[in-house]
Amino acid sequence: MRKIICLGWLVMFLPAMICAQEKVDAPVWNVGDKWFFTLGNIEAASVDPNSYVMNVSDDACKFLNQGFKAIIFEKSTLNRVGVLIGGKRKEYTGGLRRVFNFPLNVGKQWKDQYSGKRLVGLHRDLSESFTETYTVLGWEDLQVRAGKFRAIKLEYKHVTTASTSPFLPLPLERKSIFWYSPAVKYLIKCQYDKSFEDEFKNWELTSFKGKK
Repeated sequence: MRKIICLGWLVMFLPAMICAQEKVDAPVWNVGDKWFFTLGNIEAASVDPNSYVMNVSDDACKFLNQGFKAIIFEKSTLNRVGVLIGGKRKEYTGGLRRVFNFPLNVGKQWKDQYSGKRLVGLHRDLSESFTETYTVLGWEDLQVRAGKFRAIKLEYKHVTTASTSPFLPLPLERKSIFWYSPAVKYLIKCQYDKSFEDEFKNWELTSFKGKK
């Protein structure tokens, strides 16, 4: 009887244990891969042995593009390592620098820091310092306009730690949730907490094209 109970326990919980331990490596992007969102689009423009150059449309969410039209991603982690401005490469120093940070697995957490100017809102152009914390929460089956996908749920905490504004209460924490789909090879949805500026609208994937 005890063996039957133990076997039943394994049948119930083993799939969840395997899912929790599953590791997801960085996807392979190809020139011409393109993702269309409710707010703009992103396309793989070029590839070299170590990095990808991704072009971001002018109408894309400012929070996602951080004010740049061409962002360079490191192949192994998909961390943002540079930008192209006037055809010249410069180091990337903005937010969401490590939003991917592959490989991913449930429970993984990492942090980053940066300084810069606020992109939108009433306090636009204020010089501020920020701390970012990322946590992989788990897997979900998520329905977006492009279809239904199995996705990794990623919590993002954005904390303003210093500001040139004397009226901004510090530290100021904001949260949002990203979902990444291995099948799509990119983020498929972002949901902002109400603590973010009104200019930041929730967005999701509407369609995509690319090689499998």
